[in-house]
Amino acid sequence: MKKALKVFSLVVALAFAVTLFAGCGSSGDKKAEAPKEKKIVIGLSLPTQREERWVRDRDAMVAEAKKLGIDLEVQISDNDSAKQESQAENLITKGVQVLIVAPNDSKAAANIVEKAHAAKIPVISYDRLILGTDVDLYMSFDNEKVGELQGKWLTDHVKKGNLIVLSGDPGDNNATLFKKGAMQIIQPLVDKGDLKIVTDQPCKDWQPSEAMKHAEDALTANHNDIQGVLAPNDNTAGGVIQALAAQGLAGKVPITGQDSDLAAAQRIVQGTQGMTIFKDTRELGKAAIDAAVKMAKGEKPDANNKVNNGKMDVPSILLPPVAVDKSNIDKVLIDSGYLKKEDVYKK
Repeated sequence: MKKALKVFSLVVALAFAVTLFAGCGSSGDKKAEAPKEKKIVIGLSLPTQREERWVRDRDAMVAEAKKLGIDLEVQISDNDSAKQESQAENLITKGVQVLIVAPNDSKAAANIVEKAHAAKIPVISYDRLILGTDVDLYMSFDNEKVGELQGKWLTDHVKKGNLIVLSGDPGDNNATLFKKGAMQIIQPLVDKGDLKIVTDQPCKDWQPSEAMKHAEDALTANHNDIQGVLAPNDNTAGGVIQALAAQGLAGKVPITGQDSDLAAAQRIVQGTQGMTIFKDTRELGKAAIDAAVKMAKGEKPDANNKVNNGKMDVPSILLPPVAVDKSNIDKVLIDSGYLKKEDVYKK
């Protein structure tokens, strides 16, 4: 009996020791486990989805965020600056780690930057430069170069005569840069007397209806004697072309554009719009998300330029624009996969 009791006691002791050892091992394993990395959350504020190019920007960023496994909180302000500020405040309150803002109004958006910085959230100014504040990074295309390409194409096709000069929304700093670049090419010919600007008007919110009205007024005032049109983007070009078509002039007056929208590409092959500017928003959107991820991790994105916003030289990543007309539309827009040939040449 005593022997049996000793054996039982020994078994209990061994079992206790094994349990104790296992418990120690389990505790050690828990200590060895690395803490889970906090998921990156990025806020994105866009001005509109009414234009094809902004839809492409959003799609590119959503796709890249999904690929990298990060959360992207998207807000669309519908060209309303007050609404954009309110939406940005909401993203800040949610605790995004980086805020990407394509400002509706380049000056008003400074309030967004200041509120984000108060919450220690860095801001990427996307495509349009936010003015008068300490922006962390600016990502866009070389926008003066965009205007230069438009101006060069137009002056190559219009040597003498009357011009309609339109610019984008007055609150968009890009509109200023596009026009500045274009006028560097056009103004010398105006000064020389070869070209005459009969209308010089901005288009609020880049609306085609604004462009159409300005074109109609210019055509009436000049008895249809118009030889060329500087349209800042494809939407405004579309509005001007409507005005020209009503006078039987569509396809007879050289006109610029920008953004490489499908409708513009179709007009180029049909001959009613002369050119557009290709800015590959797929690459810009992808680059913006990649830069935001680096910033969320405390790293610095690789800026290739600096652009002054009235307060500071903002570290910038600028991608090159490309002029597109009938001569290279297939190579630039179709072969790159940006547009489908069957859509561009649709009859």
